[in-house]
Amino acid sequence: MDNLLIEIIFGAFFGLLVLGAPITVALGVSSLVAMIYLGDNPIKMVQMAWSSVGSFPLMALPAFILAGALMEAAGLSRRLISVAESLAGPFTGGLSAATIVACLFFGAISGSGPATTAAVGMLMIPAMSRQGYGPGYAASVTAAAGGLGIIIPPSIPMVIYGISAMGMQPDPAAVEAHGTFQSVSISKLFIAGFLPGAVMAGGLLVMNYIRCRIRGFHGSDEPLSLHKVACACYKGFWALMAPVVILGGIYSGFFTPTEAAIVAIFYTLFVGAAIYRELDLGEMIKALDTTTWLSGRVLLVLFTATIFGRILVENDVPGAIAGGVLSLTTNIYAIWAMIIGMLLIIGMFMETLAAIMILVPVMLPVAYMVGIDPIHFGIVMICTLSVGFQTPPLGENLFIASGISGVSIERISLRAIPFAIASISAIFVIASFPELTLWLPRMLGY
Repeated sequence: MDNLLIEIIFGAFFGLLVLGAPITVALGVSSLVAMIYLGDNPIKMVQMAWSSVGSFPLMALPAFILAGALMEAAGLSRRLISVAESLAGPFTGGLSAATIVACLFFGAISGSGPATTAAVGMLMIPAMSRQGYGPGYAASVTAAAGGLGIIIPPSIPMVIYGISAMGMQPDPAAVEAHGTFQSVSISKLFIAGFLPGAVMAGGLLVMNYIRCRIRGFHGSDEPLSLHKVACACYKGFWALMAPVVILGGIYSGFFTPTEAAIVAIFYTLFVGAAIYRELDLGEMIKALDTTTWLSGRVLLVLFTATIFGRILVENDVPGAIAGGVLSLTTNIYAIWAMIIGMLLIIGMFMETLAAIMILVPVMLPVAYMVGIDPIHFGIVMICTLSVGFQTPPLGENLFIASGISGVSIERISLRAIPFAIASISAIFVIASFPELTLWLPRMLGY
């Protein structure tokens, strides 16, 4: 390994970020500088870029983005939120708890944290404010729960992690020390995300109950009505069936995640146009426009991050980092603490998908060397990076919640701190007990 190469590639990368360059430019330029230093032909960048965006699993990315945009335009998301709202009742913090549940529902069809925050927040933040929760608290709980959108499958970051980790093989020494590791697949990641997602949501619900009890938020004056819940479920039946169709087809082996995304698009088109009749040509064009913009942005980061990661791997930089970490400690809990702490800091400053693409080639070898399963590592990584949506300065969910509520980002950030603590506590539970992640895929035979 060339120490000067590390100084060049990371120095150029962080230097450009400090100067305010877009992350795509920082990744691309630092990779080009490293290739020139190594004496490689720069045309190799084009070949790497083509191979990075030419994989079949990557087709799931724009397809799931389009499916989520169409579901919002077709009225499916509004009906899912209505089902969650009907469950609020007179319980302590019932409406804010319903917001967390609504984010779980919407996360099962969007796969995006900001999209979940926007869709749920537009309805639930005004509703909580009217019921006396205060716009600051309403915005903070929505921003915190919006991060569940990338943990509950189908998840766009899980697709990116799966693509990034598929080509990485554990070191023979790691296999000899810890046995054979599971192979990484997007289907397995989707299955593995369910229980950790429930643990993360449970942590938010417990913190919400404690804070609402302290603040005296007792819920609505109306008792819980089974008739109201039944009516909401009846009106939202086809919306509730969307995650069943998508995930049921994947878990049953009937189709792959990429094929499931295409099925989700046609399902939404049928329900929105023929059953709910809310999807028109104008809304479809808006959904396509959103998909094109988001997909193009992600793909630009993807191919520059792929080149960056390939240079690191080819020059054994991840192995050197793994050796450096193991020279400090071999205690798996201490290593988990270092990994989670690093991801929390990075998540505050870097967009989630870019962080995954950059860090997987660097951090996954460390996980292999201490015997951490790649599926378990991926879920913990995504759960940890989800906290970045509610922490400044990047915190995309904070900006969205602030725009909806009219409350400053600073005030929302302060009110979101207890929820961030609850999420971090849940992450350490998930990291400490691998079976929370690995039990369901094993039970289903993956």
